[in-house]
Amino acid sequence: MYTQFLGNYLLQKGLVSQEQLFNAMSRLSQTHIKLGTIAIHEGLMTAREVDECLYVQTREDKRFGEIAINRGYLTDEQVNELLSKQTPDYILLGQNLVEDGVFSYEQLERILFDYKNDTEIYDLSLDVENQDTINAIISKFFQLAEMPVDEINVMYLELMFNSLIRFVGEDFSPLTPMVLEEYPVTFGVSQCISSEKEYITHIDCDRETAIAFASRYAKEDFLEFDEYVMAALEDFLNLHNGLFIVNVSNTYSKNISLAPPEIKMDGVIYGENKCVDFPVAYPFGTIHLIICY
Repeated sequence: MYTQFLGNYLLQKGLVSQEQLFNAMSRLSQTHIKLGTIAIHEGLMTAREVDECLYVQTREDKRFGEIAINRGYLTDEQVNELLSKQTPDYILLGQNLVEDGVFSYEQLERILFDYKNDTEIYDLSLDVENQDTINAIISKFFQLAEMPVDEINVMYLELMFNSLIRFVGEDFSPLTPMVLEEYPVTFGVSQCISSEKEYITHIDCDRETAIAFASRYAKEDFLEFDEYVMAALEDFLNLHNGLFIVNVSNTYSKNISLAPPEIKMDGVIYGENKCVDFPVAYPFGTIHLIICY
């Protein structure tokens, strides 16, 4: 999930375009980590040292590790340890962007440093899916949206991001959330969750984006906007919200119920207080995750 959060940060700062980001994301499964990239990540080499070794490598028929050892930047033991490490996807994303010429290794080193400081996760590890780190990052989204940061809200959004990764694809980036009095519907699916409070959850997008989203979710190639596309979006939201209420019931022993999903073609949705729009950009379009309360 860190890859998607880093993508959001890069877009917010204007460091990449959506096209550059999604192009780099699309190659993650085919990308092999380079020794220099992981050496920077582990703090064993600076970006300038890596660039120096890469330059030498273009003129000498030697492996990167051999050059780094000869120049005293790494030891044999460190090279072997780096080669055995499991690399998080967000580092692969950074490497792809460097290879695409979007920025240099030195800029990547600075970006990752600034990212940890700006998101206040510098004391937490990004090497594994650390739950405290994930909670800290998601909490930032609720703070931006002026929405209460409580465990259940964080659980909902974390589960939604995981559902998107699992059922639709990992090549997305969350965008900056927006607070609204009401949300004008383009096309979408709504579902009410009732507990101590009533929440309206809604997924909204244009028709072309709905076709692409449904095709990925159902693993079928839908060519037109029809009842099958609408049924796929209904099923996705109902599945996600079903998982959510089970988690809430098991974790907090709360009574929580779920109404049937409803297709909405127009009109507005609103809650007793306000609505929060969490946009998520995919290569095929942007979907809007709406929570009204």
